[in-house]
Amino acid sequence: MKNYTITVNGNVYEVTVEEGASTGAAPAAAPKAAPKAAPAAAPKAAAPAGAQGSVVVSAPMPGKILGVKASVGQAVKKGEVIMILEAMKMENDIVAPSDGTIASINAAVGDAVESGATLATLN
Repeated sequence: MKNYTITVNGNVYEVTVEEGASTGAAPAAAPKAAPKAAPAAAPKAAAPAGAQGSVVVSAPMPGKILGVKASVGQAVKKGEVIMILEAMKMENDIVAPSDGTIASINAAVGDAVESGATLATLN
């Protein structure tokens, strides 16, 4: 057994840790690593959609598409608004990362999107 003094938000706690308890924590940490690998697979699934255009515009956070301001074939400048994404009751402009032409629009008004989802591609 090991004794530790831990301070959390100004509160001091005396903690005793058993040697056997630390080995039980290691298997608990392994399942936590597995779910982190699953979200990493989501951007890989979005990569084939990038084949339509060389520049992928991804959702920076989960939310709902409120408006689509560009259409396929439209020329856009860097910083021009392509879509509006509502997240946490705030409207966020999704802008073109570079000059180009819209190759595909992968989300429609009302769609719920996850973080990292491909919203559009540019050429």
